[in-house]
Amino acid sequence: MKKKAKRKKAKGVKRVNKKSIGDWKVYILETDKHQLYTGITNNLEHRLATHKKGKGALFTKFFGVKELLYTENYPTRSAALIREHEIKTWPRSKKVELIQTKNN
Repeated sequence: MKKKAKRKKAKGVKRVNKKSIGDWKVYILETDKHQLYTGITNNLEHRLATHKKGKGALFTKFFGVKELLYTENYPTRSAALIREHEIKTWPRSKKVELIQTKNN
């Protein structure tokens, strides 16, 4: 069996995971049972369709999806993950306040 040749990294060039860069979104959904679900994606339409089919996450599979309430844009996956974690630690009242502020 032939061994694959390793690619050498050019000097001064930083390799970047292409999946981590782009238009990332933090989103908040309302479920059929009035729960709030927070997540991230780089393809919002596809992710919403997946949630609605009951395949996106166990939480949305169990509670269903009523509507998208809120989104924020981030340049990288890591920035979106940090914000998602922050929002997930908040009580419902603070999430509702965020949604109302953005929608007014």
